[in-house]
Amino acid sequence: MSAATEHDVVAIGCGPFNLGLAALASTVDGLDVVVLEAARELRWHSGMMFDDALLQVSFLADLVSLVDPSHPLSFLCYLRDADRLYPFYVRERFHPTRREYEDYLRWAAARLPSVRFSHRVESVRWDAAAQRFAVEAARGDGARVRLLARDLVLGVGTEPFVPAELAGLPPEALMHTASYLTRAADLDVGHVTVVGSGQSGAEVVLDLLRRNLNGGAGVSWLSRTPVFAPLDYTKLVLEMTTPGYVRHFHALPQDTRDALVAEQWRHHRAISEQTVEELHDLLYRRELVHGLPDVELRPGTAVRGAAVGAAGRVVLTCAHRDTGRVFEHTTDLVIAATGYRPRRPVFLHPVEPLVRRDDLGRYRVALDHSIELDPAVTGRVFVANADLHSHGVAAPDLGIGAVRNATILNAVTGREVYPLPKRTAFTSFTAPGGAT
Repeated sequence: MSAATEHDVVAIGCGPFNLGLAALASTVDGLDVVVLEAARELRWHSGMMFDDALLQVSFLADLVSLVDPSHPLSFLCYLRDADRLYPFYVRERFHPTRREYEDYLRWAAARLPSVRFSHRVESVRWDAAAQRFAVEAARGDGARVRLLARDLVLGVGTEPFVPAELAGLPPEALMHTASYLTRAADLDVGHVTVVGSGQSGAEVVLDLLRRNLNGGAGVSWLSRTPVFAPLDYTKLVLEMTTPGYVRHFHALPQDTRDALVAEQWRHHRAISEQTVEELHDLLYRRELVHGLPDVELRPGTAVRGAAVGAAGRVVLTCAHRDTGRVFEHTTDLVIAATGYRPRRPVFLHPVEPLVRRDDLGRYRVALDHSIELDPAVTGRVFVANADLHSHGVAAPDLGIGAVRNATILNAVTGREVYPLPKRTAFTSFTAPGGAT
């Protein structure tokens, strides 16, 4: 192992949030930030990279613009560099395609020497003598490196979640939407069932309907939600993704916060209005084509169990919400559109005894995104997109990324290197006289 190098901040994981941290840090004099990523290159949701899929937020929700719109790594600078400013202007759509956004991320990463790909973190320890976090990583060439950091930022993202009711199915009969496009060959079956009704599930059903129109598999879409609901992205509701609402939400008791997140599912787990319209258009087109394999949409249906039947097909045990009726549903392949859960990486095990969690095992996260640690630890650990329970529905939203990163950089430098936006919503979220 090479000699240890010292840094102000080591960020682990290079998704959009930590890449944004590196971008904002790149213009702060005297601040040494390193981002470690296990993968060889940046890939963003490759299993759901449909050619026509749009980002669900404006281009202003890039790595830097909502904090520093003049930054050299903004989306507009990317367009200028690619000589696409005028085509983007004439296009008159604020939402880039998902492929374009990934290309922007790769463009930014290539301009940040602080980002180190092919660096798989193996362990993180608190070195009490050095008063630093010791990070050990394996490089792609087999060498191992050691880094000492005053503070850490965890941006390891989330991982596909498959509920227990489906988890017992054999791999050939079950896939998660995260691997949909990489397992396209497995769709050559008689019938496919999608379980779950968020945006990912809707995009998969949309693709399956297009295949069905060309003679592809029959399709069933099951969801616990009472309807296949559109995202509530109306403007005043969208203010819940602003720093003003985040501050209000964080000040609430945890049981109140949990109840609010459950109520606000239509803001982050529903379907874009455009996708709903495309789905209905395809269903209508099917009415004019005879002999196609069946398609059914069945909301208000919970899957209670799954097994492979005697005939080798999957049998789902389902319960209908409105009637209480329990029935069996037979299919050949199940696609779980059941969302993601925060990762709990093995490399954090050495510091786990120093981490303070709530009764549900979640991080206790301060307003500046640092987690509560044993008082003996003088360093801080900040988290990105592991704070839905503490910061509300804005947590996974790309539009809060720049503000979160500016907050972290202000905290680690001990000064306001980036002024934070203060008046961010027309709505008054607190009661009169409230602290936020």
